[in-house]
Amino acid sequence: MRGRGITYDTGFVDAGESTREPFDPDVVRREMRVIREDLHCTAVRVTGGIPERLEIAARHAADVGLEVWFSPFTCDLTTGELLDVLADCAERAERLRRRGAEVVLVTGAELMLFTKGFLPGDTLAERLDVLTRPDILREVLPEVPARLNAFLGEAVGVVRARFGGKITYASLPSERVDWAPFDYVSADAYRSAEVADRYVDGIRALVAQGKPVAITEFGCTTHRGAADLGARGMFIVEWDGANGARLTGEYARDENEQADYLRELLDVFAAEGVDTAFWCTFATYNLPYREDPLRDVDRASYGLVKVFEDRLGDTYPDLPWEPKAAFAALADAYHR
Repeated sequence: MRGRGITYDTGFVDAGESTREPFDPDVVRREMRVIREDLHCTAVRVTGGIPERLEIAARHAADVGLEVWFSPFTCDLTTGELLDVLADCAERAERLRRRGAEVVLVTGAELMLFTKGFLPGDTLAERLDVLTRPDILREVLPEVPARLNAFLGEAVGVVRARFGGKITYASLPSERVDWAPFDYVSADAYRSAEVADRYVDGIRALVAQGKPVAITEFGCTTHRGAADLGARGMFIVEWDGANGARLTGEYARDENEQADYLRELLDVFAAEGVDTAFWCTFATYNLPYREDPLRDVDRASYGLVKVFEDRLGDTYPDLPWEPKAAFAALADAYHR
């Protein structure tokens, strides 16, 4: 693959609470150096709902030579509010591009779920509930692609007026995006037990469309059986606001399953001609590691590192986390 990437969360905001608190620019700067020098990444997808944080992280990424995918990831905005965010982010991304950085602007992520107006429901929880209601889903899902593509056409106009680089959109397969206005075909592509038998065919179909393909998310959490769950691997947590409080039951910690999943999917992407892929994610600060198995919410984390609440790590004594087995697996794969 040309682009060897990872996702970097600057704070996903839901109901006024962020997944990355505190947000320390000095820690961001140090982590970007780890991502470039130790993980051997060539690209980073900077995500979050606060444009100022995105710009800070993107600047530090560019400073160490990473290609930056500037990716606002918002929750429960209207389409009008999202257009304002995209206009702001396009101007920030263009400032960075004019400094000489390689920048791709991502015009949102999984909007069917995270933005009002495509599925019934004013909140993410209400829209996710629709996915569990086949009677409602059969009625509303066929209307989503036309509505979404109309919005994305408007978003492309807003962004291109302010940003001179390449653009894309982080899609769900069911959204059936019209890729004509975009420079990359991009999809969040988690392999789970339900799609394992047709997963490779799905990746092959993306590549067959003729534009460079980016896998904007793929990953596996850190418990036994997580590889079969794919994007649902995080759904084993009881939440206290934006932070994980405890697990919903007993789940055996399994770093090797996460690492094996990573290797297997990178092999698929390389074999099928994917241009760029982003493991989701570098660190999940709102799901820390704890000694108590039922409170060790890192088992529900896609992060390559386990985050500590009250101490620094050993491998990197200036940072509050320790690498998992998948950290070494990604570093080895990207180095080769």
